[in-house]
Amino acid sequence: MTASQVIIIVTIVVYLGCMLAIGFYFNRSGGSGSSDEFYIGGRKLGPLVTAMSAEASDMSSYLLMGLPGLAYLAGVAEVGWTAIGLAVGTYLNFLFVARLLRRYTARLNAITVPDFLARRYGDKKHVLSCIAAIIIIIFFVPYTASGFKAVGTLFNSLFGIEYHAAMVFGAIVIISYTIMGGFLAVSTTDLVQSIFMSIALVVIVFFGIKTAGGLGAVVENARALPGYLSLTGGYDAASGTASSYGFLDIISTLAWGLGYFGMPHILLRFMAIRDEKELATSRRIASVWVVLSMGIAVFIGIIGYSVSKAGAIPVLKTSSESETVIIKMADLMSQSGILFAVIAGIILAGILAATMSTADSQLLAAASAVSQDLVQEFFKIRLSRKASMRAARGTVFGIALVGLVLAWDPNSSVFRVVSFAWAGFGACFGPAVLLALYWRRSNRQGALAGLVTGGVMVFVWKYLVAPLGGVFAIYELLPAFLLGLAANVAVSLMTPEPEREIGILFDEIHKR
Repeated sequence: MTASQVIIIVTIVVYLGCMLAIGFYFNRSGGSGSSDEFYIGGRKLGPLVTAMSAEASDMSSYLLMGLPGLAYLAGVAEVGWTAIGLAVGTYLNFLFVARLLRRYTARLNAITVPDFLARRYGDKKHVLSCIAAIIIIIFFVPYTASGFKAVGTLFNSLFGIEYHAAMVFGAIVIISYTIMGGFLAVSTTDLVQSIFMSIALVVIVFFGIKTAGGLGAVVENARALPGYLSLTGGYDAASGTASSYGFLDIISTLAWGLGYFGMPHILLRFMAIRDEKELATSRRIASVWVVLSMGIAVFIGIIGYSVSKAGAIPVLKTSSESETVIIKMADLMSQSGILFAVIAGIILAGILAATMSTADSQLLAAASAVSQDLVQEFFKIRLSRKASMRAARGTVFGIALVGLVLAWDPNSSVFRVVSFAWAGFGACFGPAVLLALYWRRSNRQGALAGLVTGGVMVFVWKYLVAPLGGVFAIYELLPAFLLGLAANVAVSLMTPEPEREIGILFDEIHKR
């Protein structure tokens, strides 16, 4: 092992140690002493932590691996419209969902998204929360698996450490601080991790441009590839020709933004802020950060192609290879001296941060779905505070194990796995949350129909309809979201109106 690799490992170990220390601190300070504290931090997040925790938990490994990797191979069309959709979705989610969700959940004393839906519609049997919890488990497992896969890829690509061993080690760290500190530990580490992610993005841009021979060389190399810089085209690396990216493709890709309305781990941040008036500040911070970070991530993919063309890093020919472009560039940087090795370590810690900040939030949301919504609310098993915490932590561990099994294949694509899970949450919870907040006539039968329809259609469209090609070959989130919304509206109108008390509370929430 070279001196630069030793320095990188030390830097990453220090970073991981800090994450564990944060978890230990909140465990000792009592931050995980109750369900309310463990799942939403006692509703006392500040605006900065709310914004950056929401965005760090959202971005995951596709920010520093998926987006640059796809841009490297195919140019800006798909990743460009994806980034635009996500930026718009971030802003609209904070604008239209955050304030009312915070107000509603505080009034109902709901601490999870399934719990909110059940209490919002007066579902005393908690069928809604049961179905919602099952959906969370189904889609969070592959989402978490993509994070573990990114950790294994990082250490395997950089140090030659066996992929599976590296993946298990990363999972142990994530599980440890999540179990120890709960929501406050996860949110605080997310803030720290967003800083590391930002540093990684900025530093790698300047280094990559210099290595490629300057900004002019980067632009010239990109222009030489047909369709590479076109938002209505795209580049086919296999054939070396331009590809078409038409109106239907653009609408399909922009639909990524719809996913935000249904992401449980992001919605929890809205529920946890200490004062709804501070959400305007959070919205501005989050919107600016997400635009800058995704724009830079796409640019890094373009720069990476020129770095390969200059012969500084290998040519990356497959999606799983191209997703290591930042890793390859950081490894190259580390060979320029001690200072650059430390900086490379920070960049690689940023990749870990992107992975860990999402995986920890997903594990926590999944834990709440099982221990709170399934065990206690649906099955009516009363647990003491200690027993509830043990159930939550056991769930974190169990889901992480399943995620490790799914991530066992090192050739899977981070971007593709994340896109499917994103579609699942957006189609299931997006329409349900929007109608719960804004439509007085919506009832529990409609909400249940929307949840089930959205979830089923994600699978049906992905595996049965989209393979037909043509107009059907669109991102499954868009049709599943629309069909879930339609099912919610149609069934609500065909069944009795909600109880009078539910309507009165809806009016009170909207009058404030």
